[in-house]
Amino acid sequence: MPSPILPGATLGILGGGQLGRMTAMAARSLGYHIHALDPDSSCAARSVVDRCLAASFDDVDAAADLARGCDVVTLEIEKVSVPALRAAERFAPLRPAPEVLEVVQDRRAQKEWLERGGFPIGPWSPAESADGIAAAARALPGRVFVKASRGGYDGRGQAVIGGPEEADGAWAAVGERPCVVERGLDIEAELSVLVARRPGGQTAVYPPALNHHERQILEWSVLPGPVPPDVASRAMALGRAIADAFPVVGLLVVEIFWLKDGSLLVNELAPRPHNTFHATEVGCLTSQFEQLVRAVCDLPLGSVEVVRPAAIYNLLGDSWLSGTPPAFDAALAIPGVRLHLYGKRVPRPGRKMGHLAAVGSTPEEAVERVKAARDALSGAEIRAADASAALGGSPRSDA
Repeated sequence: MPSPILPGATLGILGGGQLGRMTAMAARSLGYHIHALDPDSSCAARSVVDRCLAASFDDVDAAADLARGCDVVTLEIEKVSVPALRAAERFAPLRPAPEVLEVVQDRRAQKEWLERGGFPIGPWSPAESADGIAAAARALPGRVFVKASRGGYDGRGQAVIGGPEEADGAWAAVGERPCVVERGLDIEAELSVLVARRPGGQTAVYPPALNHHERQILEWSVLPGPVPPDVASRAMALGRAIADAFPVVGLLVVEIFWLKDGSLLVNELAPRPHNTFHATEVGCLTSQFEQLVRAVCDLPLGSVEVVRPAAIYNLLGDSWLSGTPPAFDAALAIPGVRLHLYGKRVPRPGRKMGHLAAVGSTPEEAVERVKAARDALSGAEIRAADASAALGGSPRSDA
């Protein structure tokens, strides 16, 4: 059995974005030193780590250099190349292991792995050309979602088409590279489940979050998701089973489609902290970031109890580019609201610059408050939406 990596040791993080920054902040509070690697020399984590290496995610020498100075290495992004992961693994425990990333980095490999394991996914087909997309669209009638097998997030490298006649445009949209084609689904809501797992197999599973997207980017999320108890139980069991099947060490988030017929289908996997669980910082006894540090350092996992319902609302660069500075003071005047900015210097449309978080006596109230704070931030009149309207957005019907 591995020995615990106790406070005072050095944690390496592959990736220095906001997830790396927040992981580093949690690790600091536990008494760890932190080294990070990121291609951006001014990345979000730079100001909160002891050492930051500016290097690409496929730089095997830099990954090895990072690991040499660390007692354990984890990651906050899936883009790190497998050769770089293996280089780091030679000098320090890497959690999660490269084998997990080999599956997760490629949507086709991920779907094939899920199918082999008997886990439920929606109808899909691989494609390697415009003709392949057209053939898949004919086999999966109705609206389909075309996604590049590698890379792409927040709607990038993806296209939605209504039939095979739109295949050429979809092929261009995904960068003329291998992709997966997924049939549109009749979705009740989108959920996510976070599983933390230690090297010895001990796991802790957070209740499902309910998530709402706009333009294929997460707009808001609430924890615990207001779903029937049996749906929550089945989603948590599904997440635990997938984490055990890898087996993953660290965190695994399972994105799930809850269909109108009551069934649950796996959308995608993420072996890292996740946007949909930022609410754990204000709503749970143990945040996802502290839980990651505990898991990869083989410390006892923290409680996943939700002390009070919490919701988050993503703040995109568009708010900074609108011509009116964000009214942070107005947002913070809403009771129960907190602001978290990621330290990114350059706002861009669609770039996540931070998030608002709010707590409430119910999930509905938490969503109302965080939406009101977002309206106040932009100078809009605060919406007095009731709880049912707050949770009655139009979830995507996609796979």
